[in-house]
Amino acid sequence: MVELAGIIILGILAQWVAWKFKIPAILPLILIGLLVGPIAAEFINEDGSKWIEPIWNGKKGLFPGEGLFYFVSLAISIILFEGGLTLKRSEIRNVGPVITKLITVGAAVTFFGAAVLAHYLFGLSWDLCFLFSGLIIVTGPTVITPILRNIPLKRDVSAVLKWEGILIDPIGALVAVLVFEFIFVGGEIGFTKTALVEFGKIVLFGTTFGFTFAHALVFAINKNFIPHYLLNVVSLSVVLLVFVESELFAHESGLLAVVVMGMVIGNSKLDNIKELLYFKESLSVLLISILFILLAANINYEDLLLLYRWETVALFLTVVFVIRPLAVFISSSGSKLRTNEKLFISWVGPRGIVAAGIASLFGSKLSAEDVVGAEYITPLVFMIVLGTVLLNATTARIFAKISGVFLTKSEGILIIGASKVSRIIAQYLIDNGRHVVMVDTNQSNISEAEALGIEAYEENIYSDNLKDNVELNDIGYLLALTGNADINRYAVEKYRDQFGEHGSFRLASKAELEAGEILPGDGLFTLSDDFNMLMEVSEEHPHIREASIKDIEDYNTILEKIKANSEQVPLFVKTSKGEIHIIPSIDDEIEREIDTKSKLVYLGQTL
Repeated sequence: MVELAGIIILGILAQWVAWKFKIPAILPLILIGLLVGPIAAEFINEDGSKWIEPIWNGKKGLFPGEGLFYFVSLAISIILFEGGLTLKRSEIRNVGPVITKLITVGAAVTFFGAAVLAHYLFGLSWDLCFLFSGLIIVTGPTVITPILRNIPLKRDVSAVLKWEGILIDPIGALVAVLVFEFIFVGGEIGFTKTALVEFGKIVLFGTTFGFTFAHALVFAINKNFIPHYLLNVVSLSVVLLVFVESELFAHESGLLAVVVMGMVIGNSKLDNIKELLYFKESLSVLLISILFILLAANINYEDLLLLYRWETVALFLTVVFVIRPLAVFISSSGSKLRTNEKLFISWVGPRGIVAAGIASLFGSKLSAEDVVGAEYITPLVFMIVLGTVLLNATTARIFAKISGVFLTKSEGILIIGASKVSRIIAQYLIDNGRHVVMVDTNQSNISEAEALGIEAYEENIYSDNLKDNVELNDIGYLLALTGNADINRYAVEKYRDQFGEHGSFRLASKAELEAGEILPGDGLFTLSDDFNMLMEVSEEHPHIREASIKDIEDYNTILEKIKANSEQVPLFVKTSKGEIHIIPSIDDEIEREIDTKSKLVYLGQTL
């Protein structure tokens, strides 16, 4: 009881430490696992026992016999299902040729390069070498995102790294599963007809079970056959059912089945997909916290000693400084990425949770089958995972500055609310070279924004999802343009520090304007325009126009003329350099920006 409670407490503590110090959670989790496991047994406890013993040894332990491996299998199935939910067909179409090549050509370079390296450095069989290399092609969003979230990068660079991590996660897991199946079913006869038949059964049953049960679950949810309060737990039980049933029909096909199931559900028209994803994310955090302390604690000190040789250093350095850059430069050849951007992408390639989890599972199973060299799989993969996470977590920010991809000025604009007037304003800003992102809870507004080519997300500002979006690293302005004054105020207060580096502005309600309650730094546009006024003008005159101004006197004259007209609303000042400045309620600073070729930008009828 004490061990089990301790794992959960230590796991959540590690997650908090990771959040507090802005590092990937896998780093403190593995370190804690090593501390309570092999380190405690070798250097702390006089009797040579671990503080946490994952496998029952006759005196102490959490899981008897194969229990640990069953738990690991079920936990990884849930984690991979959650990863499959995030894999969207639309994202694959839009991420661009560089990312497509990274997850195909780049993965192949790592797969074959690391296998050759492991074979000649450690003398492992080709089967095990390809299993090792299949495991380390995985990066994963749970490792990449915490690093990117805290480094303002050029948008193309952060997008490449983010989507590579998301897309390669299930792909890498599938590669590892398939290689393992070739080893496991091949036995002494190698890649014979029998092995190929067994491999075909795995692919057939895995894809069939995953595809069929995914559509059945989507149908049941959309037809309201499942009550809302049981939605998440029923989904979880179906995932476990698919995993177990697929395993019964074809041994080791369960992981493939749950990945396929997640991908199908993630791309289906499911009304509750976000709620389901939130639940699976929370469950994955808990499972990851438990899983990696257990897996690291299960490593024996003798396993760590296997790495105490110069070949280990050579393997790590070659994977990080030769194979990864080679994969990136081959994948990005002919692209618009600059050399310094390719170098940074090459530098940031931490291996993730799926790699370590599957390595521990497969390594243990192969060792139990007395496969020669199988004892190297788990420690080698853990070494790559821990080493790359530690390297990237400590040096990514410094290397971003050295390589010149560090974003020194954030000029992007985040608009809260995607109503018609917001879309008109966003379109103008985009046409003038600004990166604009819109956020709204109304799917119809989001769809109309996307139809105009505007980057838009259906998100609730009361959640923390916006803070986790690494593609918003270049946002420096926040405009709250909803019809709800409370939401506008909350958005500015919550996101001012992250997205309002150069200014956070909000529309005030009519009551606030009449009472004069709005603070000088928050006021957007003028002291007489609320959401209703903007909507009325946009309905009658849905166009943004520009009026030339020569100096501050000319600006004040035209501004007063626009304010006096109920069919016009002043918005921005655009200088001769193309810079756009928001007109706040107190606009003394704008006086310094106006030059002889400036323009006053306004919404409404022609002057």
